[in-house]
Amino acid sequence: MDDQTEATAAASGSGRAEAETQAEAETQAEAETQAEAETQAEAETQAEAEERLRHGSSFGAAAAAYAEHRPDYAEAAVQWTLEPVSARRPLRVVDVGAGTGKLTAALLRLGAEVTAVEPDGQMLAELRRAMPEVRSVPGSAEKLPLPDASADAVLAAQAMHWFDMDRAMPEIARVLTPGGVVAGLWNVDDDRVGWVAELAEMSKRKASTTLLRWRAGADQASYHRMAAAGAGLFRDGQTREFGHGQARTADSLLATIATHSHLLVMDEAERTALLARVRDFLRTRPETSDGEFTLPMVTVALRAVRG
Repeated sequence: MDDQTEATAAASGSGRAEAETQAEAETQAEAETQAEAETQAEAETQAEAEERLRHGSSFGAAAAAYAEHRPDYAEAAVQWTLEPVSARRPLRVVDVGAGTGKLTAALLRLGAEVTAVEPDGQMLAELRRAMPEVRSVPGSAEKLPLPDASADAVLAAQAMHWFDMDRAMPEIARVLTPGGVVAGLWNVDDDRVGWVAELAEMSKRKASTTLLRWRAGADQASYHRMAAAGAGLFRDGQTREFGHGQARTADSLLATIATHSHLLVMDEAERTALLARVRDFLRTRPETSDGEFTLPMVTVALRAVRG
């Protein structure tokens, strides 16, 4: 090999070494960035879990107001969630996070054999007062006090976003029979209506669900968490929307808003000021200022089938 060839080979080898070193450095940097991102995500998840628990445990003090003012759910939505198991007799349904029994009452009207499960003692007491004939037990989605394969459907209304899905979905799968249904329902404000959109913006934190936010995907975390945690356990995930409404007056709608978790955990002075602004809004809008009106809502439903 002549001097020229040796010099060329050396330069080539040096270039390859530099490229390999650069690639290794880039890989190391990417790994460090990924690790940092994962650490940050874990921290955010922990913060979100703490916030979820704080809000989810806030309802007991307002149990009576919750029972009086919170809306029921579109009956067509409840029927749709049960559709895959509707022919079963008896139809054994577990209402998880049953609260004061809004969904429980709808299930009873459909002829289901209901077990209501609720972690908050004050909410459970309100349910038992209203429906003493219903089997009701303390418990949570993460630890259901029920035998294996003892239910045809497990439903959660206005509650699934409080669940620790990684623990709840396997537990729900445990109590369901093969082909059984897990489903979630939410009433959301129909902010296609102008005054409803204004009210939602005024009275709720920005993360609160409205119909347009749901459709944009911003508030579908529960669906994605349910799908991820239920992978391999459930199939045929679907979502549907059902038009709904609630007869309200300005005062009763204000009372409904006052039972929302972000208001229940709010500083008292801030809460009082916010409710005063909402009261002024409702009493000055032509749609809400004169007697009874219908609050436009949509019941959003998710369901999946046990594999």
